Order: sequence, then C-alpha cells, then structure tokens
Amino acid sequence: MWPACLPLRNEGMRHDARLQDMTGAINIWEWRKRAQRRLPRAVFDYLDGGAEDESCLRRNRASIEAVHLRPAMLNDVSSIDMSVQMFGQRFELPIAITPTGLNGLFWPDGDIALARAAAACNIPFTLSTPSSVRLERIPAEAGGTHWMQLYVMSDRSLAEQIMKRALASNYSALILTADVPVSGYRERDLRNGFKIPFRYTAPLLLDSALHPRWLMGLARTGLPRLVNLTESESQQASTEAQAALLSRTMDRSLDWSSIDWIRRHWSRPLLLKGVLDAQDARRALDHGLDGVIVSNHGGRQLDCAPATIDVLPEVVAAVAGRVPVMVDGGFRRGGDVLKAIALGARAVLLGRTTLYGLAAAGEEGVRHVLQMIRAEIERTMILSGIRSMRELTAERVTRSPLRDYEQV
Repeated sequence: MWPACLPLRNEGMRHDARLQDMTGAINIWEWRKRAQRRLPRAVFDYLDGGAEDESCLRRNRASIEAVHLRPAMLNDVSSIDMSVQMFGQRFELPIAITPTGLNGLFWPDGDIALARAAAACNIPFTLSTPSSVRLERIPAEAGGTHWMQLYVMSDRSLAEQIMKRALASNYSALILTADVPVSGYRERDLRNGFKIPFRYTAPLLLDSALHPRWLMGLARTGLPRLVNLTESESQQASTEAQAALLSRTMDRSLDWSSIDWIRRHWSRPLLLKGVLDAQDARRALDHGLDGVIVSNHGGRQLDCAPATIDVLPEVVAAVAGRVPVMVDGGFRRGGDVLKAIALGARAVLLGRTTLYGLAAAGEEGVRHVLQMIRAEIERTMILSGIRSMRELTAERVTRSPLRDYEQV
C-alpha cells in the first residue's frame, strides 16, 4: 500500500519520484489520460462529460483560471497550517470528496477505495445515494469521517430509510442535493447508449474487449447496482428490479418546507448542495441549514448555469460567517483550492479529480491524487507567503478577463 498524505519534505519528494516512475503521472491531467486509457469510452464519458454543449463544464475551469493569488513577500513560512475546522472536527486539508454515483463502474468497490483514501488523508468522504456499495460498508471497511448525500424521490419512504440507516451507521452529516429535479441532458451518454441501470450493448461489449484490465475488475464484483435504494439486498438483485427502482422519478414537489420533514428524520448537521445565488443562501439560513455547498453539479445539469467560483463571493457575503460555505465544480489543483478559500469557502469538494485517480489505479490512485493536491496546497502557500487558511482573504485575489479554455 502506498503512503497516504505525506508532507512536502525529502520523504514526500522521494514518494513523488517513486510514483512518477510507477505511473508516469505528474499532474491531474495525466491521471485523466490514464483513466481514459483504462476505461471503455462510454464509461469514461459518463465520468468526464457534462450536459448539452458542456459550456458550464468549460466555464468552471475558465473562471478558476481567471482568478489569481497575490503573493506576500518576506513572510516566515517555515511552518504552515493547512488544516480546517468543520462541524466540530479538525481536518488536515481544506478539501473533501464530493458525492459521485456508480463508482463501481470505475473500480471494484470504488466507493470504499475513495473512502479509505480520504480516511488516510483525514478528510471527509461523501457517499452518494446512487452508490455501488451499501452505506453500512463505508464505516465498517473504511473508517474516517463519512457524510451521506441524499436524493429525494417521489416515494419519500426511500429517503427516510436512507436517513435512518445513515444515522445508525454514524454518518456525521447529510447533504441534500437540490439541483436534480430532472436529470441533465448528457449528450455524450446518449451517443454512447449509456443508461442506468448499466447494461452491456454490442458497441460496449466490443469496446470492453479492448480494455481487458477494466473488464477483469468488473468481473470480480459484477455490474454495479444502486444498492441503497432498498433496505435489504435481496430486493434489488436483478436488472429488472433495478429498472423498477429507477422508474421512480425525483420528487419535483420538494421545496423549502421539505426541510422540516428532513429534520424530523435527521438530527445531525444538514447541508444544502446546489446553491448558486445569495437569496437561496439566505433562505437556507432561515430554514436552519448547517452549511451550504455552492455547486452546479460539475456542469452535468443546467448547462447555462454560472461557474461556481464566480458566484461564491456573493453566497459567502449572504451567509456572513453563520455557517460553513463549501464549493465544487472544476477544481483540479491545490492552487485552485486556495483560490476558493481566499474567496470565502471553508473547503472545496473534489469529484472528477479523485475519480481520475480511482479509474486509473484504484485506492492507490486516489491516495496519490490527494497527496499531489496536498503537496500543491503546501507549495502554493509557501510561494505565496501564506501560513494558514485564516490569512487567505479576498484581498489576496485578482482576476483577469476570461479566456477560452479547451482542457476540461
């Protein structure tokens, strides 16, 4: 097993060199290429793609690239603090793993691999409702701090049983995702014939044969299933049963009054994910939410949505320090993370960034990606004269005009 999140000292440098020799990947874009080589096209496009023209997907990156950190000279950076406090806990880094579904498509028991890597780095891991492993397995097999993400379907009893089980399994926070009343129009998936529940088609069978390492991994655990939509595993063994579960649509009647219903079933910190404007942030406070996550679902839902880093400052101003504000959407480097912290975020949630490592090399790949992000955060802080997250303020930020950004 490779080491976890090593510091940027001689041992960390030697570790980076060993991993570079073993993987050939020295940045997240090279991990993305490795993931692309290992996965069939339909599976990689499901991981990598966005909605419609993928304008929002590109806008996330372009807007992050347009933000710059202004360094301060002659600060003593012999000792720096990268930690952050959230919900009464101290985490080593200002990052967490955001909820992503069907991770068993990318690596056998992919959710457990992600959770173990997060625990090794002392950061939170969030399990998605459409995960490929039962939620009870995460605390039992991975440990660490685990949060649960919740989709509310038209049959609200499904959400109630997930909350009940998550409480019993000691999940410490619940993230309500509010930006999926209907799935986004993901054209890559349509072109590839990619559907949930996952089924083999003739083109996918042919492409799978050209990716034997992925196919051998999938053979160990079988096709991923949405195992958390029923209380018992026996209820969802067949593809037909999965299709029946998925025929239940999202609850489009969900509104602010629904927070009271969730509170009757969930007594721990409750966060709202999908906030993109100040008015919704204020409403979240009025309804007693414990945190908000600025998110456009990674560009996978509303293609004309704004970039998250562009609206982050107005959400932070609306919240005025009363609850933590987190953000996701296009963050690929440690420097990207620090830009968001300077604009008021408490932490950045990483999605595709960690999935590229997972898809390329499983748990070891995720650990290396997280160690790489850690080293980039540390190096950027040292070069910018920043000794702690408290020193990252909006005064340290400048912006340049947006430019076209092809690499997503």
